[in-house]
Amino acid sequence: MTVLDATGFRRHIAGMIYKILRSDEWAKLQADGETAGAPIDIEDGFVHFSTSEQVRDTATRHFAGAEGLMLLAYDEAAMAGDLRWEPSRGGALFPHLYGPLRLADVVWAKPLPMAGNGHLFPDDLA
Repeated sequence: MTVLDATGFRRHIAGMIYKILRSDEWAKLQADGETAGAPIDIEDGFVHFSTSEQVRDTATRHFAGAEGLMLLAYDEAAMAGDLRWEPSRGGALFPHLYGPLRLADVVWAKPLPMAGNGHLFPDDLA
């Protein structure tokens, strides 16, 4: 989560970050134990993550209408050495992992089913 400190500067508070995978990407991660990520991650040279505040918009923008998605939660503190917060959409800071996405680092993984015009997110998204 990003907050403004007393001086008005953006400061990040550590917590959970999220990755959305398609079913084939999830299957590969489960089979191999790690992956370089989705095709866009490989192309960009880092694994794209979202915060709880960003992940719904990520699903809408990049996974609209997609079935069979999995939402993976990661503890950003466990990836501290390879994780960078970089500006993206509208200058917002997004977590980018410069290293492999590891199954061992997954805190939880839950299906992200379609519900009406969008995806149904878990209630415990933190």
